Amino acid sequence: MGVRAPAAGPLTRAAAEAGMTGVVVRGPDGPVAEAQSAGVALLSVDEDAAWHQVHLLLASAIGARPAAAGGGDTRGELFALADAVAAAVGGATAIEDPRQRILAYSTVPGQATDEDRRQGILGLRVPGSPENTEQYRTVFAAPGPVRLPALADALPRLAVAVRAGGETLGSLWVVDDGRLAPDAEEALAQGASTAALLLLRARAAQELARHQDGDLLRRLLEGTADPDAAALRLGLEAVRVAAFALDSTVPAPDGEQTALRLLDLVRLQCEARYGRHACVLVDGVVYALLPAPGLPGPATAGARRTHEQRHLRLAEDIVRRAGQALRVPVRAGLGEVVPSLAGVPSSRDDADLVLRVLGPELPVASAAGVRPRLTLMRLSEVLRERRELAMGAWQEVLAHDAEHGTDYARTLLAWFESGCDMAGAAKLLAVHPNTCRYRLRQAQQHVGIALDDPDERLVLWLQLRTLAQL
Repeated sequence: MGVRAPAAGPLTRAAAEAGMTGVVVRGPDGPVAEAQSAGVALLSVDEDAAWHQVHLLLASAIGARPAAAGGGDTRGELFALADAVAAAVGGATAIEDPRQRILAYSTVPGQATDEDRRQGILGLRVPGSPENTEQYRTVFAAPGPVRLPALADALPRLAVAVRAGGETLGSLWVVDDGRLAPDAEEALAQGASTAALLLLRARAAQELARHQDGDLLRRLLEGTADPDAAALRLGLEAVRVAAFALDSTVPAPDGEQTALRLLDLVRLQCEARYGRHACVLVDGVVYALLPAPGLPGPATAGARRTHEQRHLRLAEDIVRRAGQALRVPVRAGLGEVVPSLAGVPSSRDDADLVLRVLGPELPVASAAGVRPRLTLMRLSEVLRERRELAMGAWQEVLAHDAEHGTDYARTLLAWFESGCDMAGAAKLLAVHPNTCRYRLRQAQQHVGIALDDPDERLVLWLQLRTLAQL
């Protein structure tokens, strides 16, 4: 870190001596002669390139090469490594991630096993217990392999943390039936080094896939992606767009970083529910596609309700968790379900509109749940854009109230919204019905509105409700 490209000559020689095959520098003025002399590839990237982006590009290039004979994906390589470690150490082996999920396990015949291992393999997760938790603390705190006593009916274990630098990537666990190889600890440590490389490569591939899926989702939201090709890549058909945003009324200490953390949290929860998942951050809003399998189809109405309830529960859970983790209120709007990815832009429009009508009293909603509000909002926009639709008696009513201190506009709106019932309007305004009646007569006299005309009543209510925003 901090080595400028022209001064990287000694670094290229040190890289060659360490057995490395390439050095990446920022800018075009790297030490070409030194790299050629040392036999090291010299790669140049733009001055403003982010290192994580460079890493993804390199991982993509490496992943595009033809696989070596007998090679496979990282998952297959992890299973092969588990078998190799089991053979070298002399005990059944499992490779886990930091969350105690089993990524791979050995299948060498004749090695001892126990119920804990069987249950872990069946569920691909280590059965939890306070004793287990304490053993994991011991393993992750140790600098190398550690021997652990038996728990309940289980056999003892030999375990080691898998690390890259200071980061813990997972762990290796070996069943110890008392017949492990004399150099079991050394062999396990070597296995952990190999596992670290495989796990780093798997993570790079995962990050690359996330980046590509996020870019594809961005283009779907904009309507510039081929929906058929996107459906093949993402494995999705009927979906709805979910939009998550920080509450703009509450300033975040660092809005951009907080939004990125929200993206990570939404992605994590969606992946936990649906597996591989496309999420993207666009202009401060996190968008995700929520699958709605079976739509359209038979019993569509019931299926739609089921999906809506399921999606609302997920969004509510994410909003609750995000609020706790980020200490900033989060809102979530769900668009309508669309039958194919070609409809993603329209579902996004719905989700964006829902975000605009949410507030502290309603932090999560679907388009169907707030459809009346969305309709009025759209009508308000149309009325404002068209001069002839915005003209009417409502402006004279507001002008009279402003000039004379009257309250005709609120009285008219209360009367309309109570079904033209005088007692109901009086209750909404907390005044006597006679006061309400007097105000309406005065409004007709001074402004010249015709309250006996149902069309005028309807237009006046709509304009007061949407344009006056009372």
